[in-house]
Amino acid sequence: MKILSSLALISLCTSLCAQDAVQPPEQPNDQMVVAPGLSDIYKSVVRIEVASQVPDYKTPWNAGRFSGGTGTGFLIGKNQFLTNAHVVSNARRVLITMHGSSRKFPARVVHIAHDCDLALIEVEDFSSFENLPHLSIGSIPQLESEVRVIGYPIGGERISVTRGVVSRIDFAPYSHSRADSHLVVQIDAAINPGNSGGPVLQKGKVVGVAFQGLRQADNTGYMIPTPVIKRFLKDIEDGKYDKYVDLGISSFAIFNPAMREVHNLEPNAPGVLVADVVAGSSSSPALQTGDILTAIDGHAVDSSGSVVIAGERVDMNEIVERKFAGETVKLDFVRDGKEMSEEVELKGFPPAQMVAIQYGKKPRYTIQGGLVLQPLNINLYSAHKLNNPRVRRLFNDFVSEGLYKERKDILVLTRVLDDPINSGLSEFVGNAIKSINGVDITDMKQAHDLLNPTEMPEFFEIMLDGSDRPLILPSEGLSAANGRISTSYGVHKSYNLEN
Repeated sequence: MKILSSLALISLCTSLCAQDAVQPPEQPNDQMVVAPGLSDIYKSVVRIEVASQVPDYKTPWNAGRFSGGTGTGFLIGKNQFLTNAHVVSNARRVLITMHGSSRKFPARVVHIAHDCDLALIEVEDFSSFENLPHLSIGSIPQLESEVRVIGYPIGGERISVTRGVVSRIDFAPYSHSRADSHLVVQIDAAINPGNSGGPVLQKGKVVGVAFQGLRQADNTGYMIPTPVIKRFLKDIEDGKYDKYVDLGISSFAIFNPAMREVHNLEPNAPGVLVADVVAGSSSSPALQTGDILTAIDGHAVDSSGSVVIAGERVDMNEIVERKFAGETVKLDFVRDGKEMSEEVELKGFPPAQMVAIQYGKKPRYTIQGGLVLQPLNINLYSAHKLNNPRVRRLFNDFVSEGLYKERKDILVLTRVLDDPINSGLSEFVGNAIKSINGVDITDMKQAHDLLNPTEMPEFFEIMLDGSDRPLILPSEGLSAANGRISTSYGVHKSYNLEN
């Protein structure tokens, strides 16, 4: 997983940001899964209007700001409308409008996958949609083949159809989470905001879901291809979404002749250098830094880290992308000149959520004496524009240096709500918390408990990461100060420890 270096890729929903447990979705009726005519396809492509509430990481005790936007979805089964996750993220109200109708149908999100930007929604009353055809999922389109994009882009209320040619099949970042990369298909069709979630069709079948565009180029859009769509639908068959698994390695291409000679690789021999193995990941401890990974599940890995699947050269991670937690993958590698093979069980890697944008979750925080403490993640990092060098290092090293093994949360002092009791402490804002009264901080709840003990100490001594100067908060008059602060700043609850 990696953070996007820029916002060049943009989601194509007009929303600014944009579950209950359910039964496994029903499989579409075979009699309905046919290649419908163009007019029938229009009926099965719906306009989605979303009212959303975006969490406020600057004032986490508040409910957040309201926003709204539109997107597109399409019918794939009985009361199953597929769309993008970013269309319905943070949704408080979802309305669906059928082509050629002005009626708005209330809907709800059934499953949402932020890591691959897909979601499944359903309407409260499906009777008006009963006779509509279900669009079937096809295969990956060939390069240079023509596709048709259907949706409701901004600039009008009616459905829009554009045509384009498949120009590239790649493994690239998804802008919604800013931390996940998957298979993408680039097309030279005019895809605009509001097209998000719309079907990309070829020969009457869905070959992708429109989801993001490129700022620097005209008529360049991207769609989520069918392997990603099918994996999402397969994952939710048990009634819940389990997310992607990951090998947990970073690789380095071996093009340099001298480097190949050092690792005893012939000029045309397969293999990519394992640059790092994340502790606790699927590949640990089977792989080690410095190994030469030569094959995954029998697919030869070339010097750039690519494999060939169905005649297409793609990133080697695509093999793992199509698997689920608990499944295994065979790794062939060379270590110290010796050929080796290991079978590893695939699993997710929760600490990586530090760098993935969070949606639909209330910010965690605790407030004592006007000191606002919040756990570090990319939402917090962006909202507060944190520039403390030590905090930035903790953020960047959380996964790569294995900080998560000792610290589940990195706590940051994000605000000081002014009151006489905390006079002079504002200069500490933006620092990470190392310890409270001599106890090293490892997670949010622990910090909250230390700041709210049964027996109050005379002082709270808070040490900051990278500093030997303590922050001192007296306990005398603390209760009265908390009351004043709550009234002045509208703090209706002094903590939230769970998302």
